[in-house]
Amino acid sequence: MVQDNKIKILSAKQISIQNPLSEEWMESPLAYTGSYVPAIDPEFRQFISAGDARRMGKLLKRALATSLSALKEGGVENPDAIITGTGFGSVENTELFLDAMVREGEQMLKPTQFMQSTHNTASSLIGIHTRSHGYNSTYTQKGMSFDCALYDAWLQFRLGKIKTALVGSHDEMTPVFAGFMRKADHVRDCEICSEAAVSVLMGTGQDTPAYCTLDGMVILNRPDPDELADAVRSLTDGNAPSAIMTGMSGNAENDSWYGFLVKLLPNIPLLRYKHLFGVNFSSSAIGFYTAACCLKKGLIPACLTNDGNAIIPEGGILTVNIVEDRHYSISLLKPILCGGL
Repeated sequence: MVQDNKIKILSAKQISIQNPLSEEWMESPLAYTGSYVPAIDPEFRQFISAGDARRMGKLLKRALATSLSALKEGGVENPDAIITGTGFGSVENTELFLDAMVREGEQMLKPTQFMQSTHNTASSLIGIHTRSHGYNSTYTQKGMSFDCALYDAWLQFRLGKIKTALVGSHDEMTPVFAGFMRKADHVRDCEICSEAAVSVLMGTGQDTPAYCTLDGMVILNRPDPDELADAVRSLTDGNAPSAIMTGMSGNAENDSWYGFLVKLLPNIPLLRYKHLFGVNFSSSAIGFYTAACCLKKGLIPACLTNDGNAIIPEGGILTVNIVEDRHYSISLLKPILCGGL
């Protein structure tokens, strides 16, 4: 197993309801009040030819744009592994295909819409486009999809099987599907239903520039309080982080799940990001990206804190994602200077 080389976050890119492929949200975040807000797309022509773009849905174009941007910044052409998470895959193409089935009576259906509606299309497309022939996998576990993809990469690194990995999570939303999400009570009135595409390039190597290091990660299913406490203590190794990145969204039920952190790590600031990026099945990827950007800049902006005061994250950031009070994902990101490199 790999013991000496730290697992680094080499780059991280997002397309969301904030300005895409940019960290402008740290200084000048866009504010929204609507119940459903689509993502702001970049100019895709810089990544994809016009002919290819016509055959791709939004999710695929966003996945490819964030992936190519992350690879370019990280200086990697062909990652050893491409691991992707998605809650529902290409919702838009799925809707188009199902609508066509109803209208046409299952006659003259377009195969492209069906092929692009499958969940593993994004990971496959990235592999083909980058000519990467290594490990390629997709996880579909709703709000834990990114966490499962990240944990897979973590294990591959620890086993010494890979030196670089492109880990992403991509989810889109349509007005119809957003309505279903609200009817099913997955998104409350106080939350913004949104879209997100995130790509994170990870790697090992002493001389590689990076945002931060991933020092540890754990995923728990229906843990009791003692299991949660042991997991947090094992990750932090008795050293308190500077802050905790949570999935608090203004939904009282959801936010109450993070109450155990106040008892385990008292006086540690709880950060939030969903008021800026909205809620979707790739939200935990946005939270991870947000924490990585803060460590890259060496500053947690006031827009993420409850008291409106900026924080210097010298002790690292503990990221916590909780889904339905059953599934818990906890990871620790440390700044490079504090990572022992």
